[in-house]
Amino acid sequence: MRIALFATCLADTVFPAAAKATVLLLERLGHEVVFPFEQTCCGQMHVNTGYQKEALPLVKRYVNTFSGYDVIVAPSGSCVGSIRHQHAMVAAACGEHGLAADAHETGARTYELSELLVDVLGVEDVGAYYPHRVTYHPTCHSLRMTRVGDKPLRLLRHVRGLDLVELPGAEQCCGFGGTFAVKNAATSAAMLADKMTNIASTGASVCAAGDTSCLMHIGGGLSRLSSEVGTVHLAEILASTESS
Repeated sequence: MRIALFATCLADTVFPAAAKATVLLLERLGHEVVFPFEQTCCGQMHVNTGYQKEALPLVKRYVNTFSGYDVIVAPSGSCVGSIRHQHAMVAAACGEHGLAADAHETGARTYELSELLVDVLGVEDVGAYYPHRVTYHPTCHSLRMTRVGDKPLRLLRHVRGLDLVELPGAEQCCGFGGTFAVKNAATSAAMLADKMTNIASTGASVCAAGDTSCLMHIGGGLSRLSSEVGTVHLAEILASTESS
């Protein structure tokens, strides 16, 4: 299968390993992965802060960039949620009804990594090997917008050598929420403290997630505590093998 990668802003600028791991994994499974160089931001941060008109050019760019691909994947439940649930809405609100229809259709072909693997490619055992004790943080957008459910956990349970431990209060927000962490810093910090306490209680050496934004927030907090717990994107775990 020929799959187009939407890398996302954070993967491009801060977490390139997540995008690289997505490509490595899919190619190992026998698929061709292409990277359209015209891609930029999906516009989520603009929409979430009320700048729908300013987001419209980014919606147009996404639709135009990925119009020729049957399957699009992004290592981010947050960005995929925005593409599916905001792009058509933004276009319609700006009077671009033709674009809205195209955005809806393009969004339907855009998948978060775990749902692409499980729902589209029909695979749960990707041949990964990762000999660490891991706990998984299910990010808000992946649960509530993209609705990936337990797909990431099903994939992790098949990883050889991995000791998967349940995260208490797993579905509670880590406190990032984009600009929420900036505008409501005290509340965000309190939410993060609860999340880090729960992570520490598992005895895991790694906290995994499917969104780099949450990993950045949690990882920053753990670093400030001089914690030995690391943060790793789901794609990096699934791309790991015994020979890595």
